[in-house]
Amino acid sequence: MLSQKARYALRAMIELARAESQVTAGALAERADAPRKFLEAILLSLARQGLVTSHRGKFGGYRLGRAAGDISFAEVIRLVDGPLALAPCVSRTAFRRCEDCRDIVTCALREALLRARDATAEVLEGYSLADAVAGAGAELLDAPQA
Repeated sequence: MLSQKARYALRAMIELARAESQVTAGALAERADAPRKFLEAILLSLARQGLVTSHRGKFGGYRLGRAAGDISFAEVIRLVDGPLALAPCVSRTAFRRCEDCRDIVTCALREALLRARDATAEVLEGYSLADAVAGAGAELLDAPQA
């Protein structure tokens, strides 16, 4: 499940992608509907990874560190929440054997979890901040919610 922290990060990143100039932390928190202090901590970690840049001072603020089309939802989620996989044994970025696993080769769960990871990664890696700004997912609004 996507954490609230990741939701705030994605909302803030989309707002930065929409902005024509840098945005103050206060304005960004308001636009992203996120607590300012919490969002500032998120932005700091995103800045460390180069996804945003910050400028201090009277005319300071935040802006994207790269083009919106070059930043995928998957990248933001991985930076905030960690691997996309539902279990560590199917993660491409943080693989490890599950604690209660008797045999990774014959595990009855692993094939389904691999497929879920692959499908999730395909969608999130293929969906950028630019797609979100352009409303590329508008057709999903009419789809039944899980």
